[in-house]
Formats: sequence, C-alpha cells, structure tokens
Amino acid sequence: MLTLSNLEKPQGKKAKKRLGKGQGSGAGHQAGRGNKGHKARAGGKIPAYFEGGQMPINRRLPKRGFKNVFHKNYRVLNLSKLQDIEETDFDIIKLEMLGLIPVKGKKGKYPVKVLASTTEEFTKTVHIRANAFSKKAKQLIEANGGKAEVI
Repeated sequence: MLTLSNLEKPQGKKAKKRLGKGQGSGAGHQAGRGNKGHKARAGGKIPAYFEGGQMPINRRLPKRGFKNVFHKNYRVLNLSKLQDIEETDFDIIKLEMLGLIPVKGKKGKYPVKVLASTTEEFTKTVHIRANAFSKKAKQLIEANGGKAEVI
C-alpha cells in the first residue's frame, strides 16, 4: 500500500541539475559557464546577427536603390479585358465578382486603376466607376460615348 511515508521517486527520472548552489554541490562557483566573458554574465545572450565584433554585413555592403514613400499601389485593370464582356456598367464590386481584379491578400486592399495600352483599339461604350484612370483610358472610354467616373 502506498502512503505518504513510503513514497519513492519514479524510476528513470533524473533530478534537474541545480547550478550555482554552493561549492559543495559540485556545480557551484561558475555554474558551468566558464571563466568570465559575455556568456558568463547574467542576461549575456548574443543575438544571431552578432559577428563577434567584426564589421556587420549590413554595414559592409553598399546601400543601393531608393524607396519612394509616396508611391501608390493599384489593382490594375486593362480596357482590353472589358472588350469581350457583354455588360456595360462596371464598378469595383462587379469587377471583383468577374475576377478581373484581385480580391484577396494585400493587393485586395489597393485602389483600382483603369489603364489602356498605346496600341489598343477599344470600341465598346462602357460606364466605369474606379479610383483612377490613365489619360489614354479616359480618352478611349469617352471617345466611344462611355463615362469614366472617379470615386
């Protein structure tokens, strides 16, 4: 019968090594950390990017390019995609439903811009509501009696 007075430690379980608990423990004094140095100190963790005092790679390599903080991203719709579709009235929701512009992910949050290539012949009369239009796209839509409405 098992009682509190005759409990035993389960077999195969090894006690955790208690570091730094005095000289008599066998793991006192330096507690397995070696002699001095950064890693012997409390909180002495070295970040993955540290190169031992050598000039770090991000400072050795030249900086290239330029990132324009005012750049605007758009979901692009080319007029040529609308040429074969029977409908004539388009807004952003309808364009998403037809699968002409991305809906999911980071691009799904961007505004919509309608573009036209320089060699494109667009002959359809359409009414489009979008966030932006290129000059050529607006000219082509209005030349065919359509309407390009900025929302």
